[in-house]
Amino acid sequence: MIGAGMVGQLAHLANFVQIPGCCVTALAELRPGLGKLAIEKFGVPKLFDSHVDMLAADVIDAAVVVTRRPATGPVVLDVLNAGKHVLSEKPMAHAIEQAARLVKAAAARHLVYSIGFMKRHDEGTAAAKKLFDELSASGELGRVILMRGWCFCGEFNVHPDGFVMTDETRPDGLEIWPSAPDWLPKQYAEDYAWFLNVFVHDLNILRYFAGQPLKVRSVDLSRRNGRVALLDSGAYPIVLEMGEQTDTEWNEGIEVQFERGRLTIQFPSPLLENKSAAVTLVRGNKTITIPTGSSWAFRRQAEAFVSDIVAKRKPIASGEDSIADIALVERIWRVNLGIN
Repeated sequence: MIGAGMVGQLAHLANFVQIPGCCVTALAELRPGLGKLAIEKFGVPKLFDSHVDMLAADVIDAAVVVTRRPATGPVVLDVLNAGKHVLSEKPMAHAIEQAARLVKAAAARHLVYSIGFMKRHDEGTAAAKKLFDELSASGELGRVILMRGWCFCGEFNVHPDGFVMTDETRPDGLEIWPSAPDWLPKQYAEDYAWFLNVFVHDLNILRYFAGQPLKVRSVDLSRRNGRVALLDSGAYPIVLEMGEQTDTEWNEGIEVQFERGRLTIQFPSPLLENKSAAVTLVRGNKTITIPTGSSWAFRRQAEAFVSDIVAKRKPIASGEDSIADIALVERIWRVNLGIN
């Protein structure tokens, strides 16, 4: 594990320590007090002051990278160059050139390189995607006429006893890459990075359902809270609505409108354990609830990373695939600013 912040502990470390056939052998954390508390809580035998020291000790086969976003790319590159498999939090990078550099490094060493789009691993997502593909192929509900995605966030439902924290200031010392592409005017860099970090999940899952590259038709990012993008799959339009809400239930999902029915996927709060996405299908005058189980997307993602390494299998959310997310975000901002 590289990084022991709240998400690193709750979403990743807590899951990997429970997976049969997987041993969390080391944690690298720049904050010594936090690192010590984390290895004690999760039973990790070795603590390193930096990922560089951990890689030099050669005590791991793979690493999970959950660090500050501008440092993700350089840390991942170090891990890949050391010949270790990687699961990193999203976004994988902040520009196409950065992302391509990472994918090239993984391919050169035949390594598993997975990006943390845990919604692809959600049991509800899997059920909905299978049903969507079947309905699209059979034509039972007619053709798809519109796909809609939305993300307004909400309450994270974090369990305070699930992680440890200190008041240590996170020190410098990590290499960082630019948090926006070179072509973007500097005054938009901070907003671009925030947008990418928050909404890349939704763009990724829309691409996953559409199964093909998406074109950007129109964008309105003029208001920080309350944004919209009109995309095109080639066969139907896709609308993504974006904003933030607080002190209320998590509100994020996908709706696929067929000519004679509707498929809806409602995602749970990301850190809500043992809660899969809720899936409903409207067929005629009947609303059908699709069984989705009670697993946790982060746990399934961790299990998939381990099994992908063992099977030498390409991940469902690979670095190679995720370059398309960075390209899509760049195109959205180009259209928004009128830059060709």
